[in-house]
Amino acid sequence: MAVIVVTDSNAHVPSALVAELGIQVVPLHVLLDDTDLREGVDQVPDEIAKTSVVTTAGASPGELKQSYFDALKASGGDGVLAVHISRQLSGTWDAGRQAALEFESQVRIVDSGSAGMGTGFPVLAAARAAAAGANLDEVFRIANDTVERSNSLLYVDRLENLRRGGRIGAAAAFLGTALSMRPILQMVNGKLLLREKTRTASKAMTKLVELVVEGVGGGPAAVAVQHWQASERATELGDQLRERIPEITEMHMGEYGPVLGTHLGPGAVGVTIVPGGAGTAS
Repeated sequence: MAVIVVTDSNAHVPSALVAELGIQVVPLHVLLDDTDLREGVDQVPDEIAKTSVVTTAGASPGELKQSYFDALKASGGDGVLAVHISRQLSGTWDAGRQAALEFESQVRIVDSGSAGMGTGFPVLAAARAAAAGANLDEVFRIANDTVERSNSLLYVDRLENLRRGGRIGAAAAFLGTALSMRPILQMVNGKLLLREKTRTASKAMTKLVELVVEGVGGGPAAVAVQHWQASERATELGDQLRERIPEITEMHMGEYGPVLGTHLGPGAVGVTIVPGGAGTAS
C-alpha cells in the first residue's frame, strides 16, 4: 500500500487528479440561514457571496478523525499525511491536529499556510511522492518543502467580504473602500496581507501578471489560476501567464469553491505559483 494524502475542500484540486492519486477530501461548510451545506457534496447557490446571512465553518474534529481513520485503513498502515487550509484562515488545521492525536505518529498534519491551490499544490506534491513509494516522513518533508516554495497572490473587486468574515483587518478594508482602490493581496505567513493598491481592475490585472512573473524568476514553475464568478477575467489572466512564463511545468485553471467565494466576493481571481514545480506532473 502507500501513504494516503487527505486535504479539505478549499483546495479544489482537479477532480481527475483527486481520483488518480487517491486523495481524500473532507468538505468544509457553508452555513446558509439554518442549512449546513457541505462544500463539494451539497448544492450551494451561486448567490451566496451577495447575502449577509451566509457564514462558513471548517471541518470538525469528528469529521477529520473519521477521514483519517478511513485513509489509514486504505493505506494498510503506511500512514496518512493531511494538508489543510491555513490555520490563520480556518479552524480546520487545529481540528485536524486534535483528531490526529488519536493516531499517534501514523497521521501527520501540514499547515499549507495558504488557501485554494496554495493548499492544493502541496497536496499534489505529497500524493505524487506517495504514489512513487515515498514513506510518511518523506511525504511530510516534500509537502512542507512545497509549502515553503509556494506563493499565492489574489485580486478582489472589493474588500468588504473579507472584512466581514474577519479574513483581513478592518483598517485595510476601510482604506480600500475610502480610496476606491482595486487591491492585490498576498498570502504571508498564512495571512492575507495587502500587497499592492491600484486604481482600476485592468491595472490590477497588469500588476498581478508582473508580480507572478517576478515570483517565478525565469525558471520552471507550476501555476494555478482560480476565480470566483470571473471566468473571463481568469481565462485572460491565464493566457497572459502562458505567454510570459516560458517553462510552466503544469497549469491548472478552475474556480474557487463557495467557502472561499463567500469571503472573496464575485470577481476575485488568484494565482498560485510553485517555482521548480510541484512534483511530477500527471
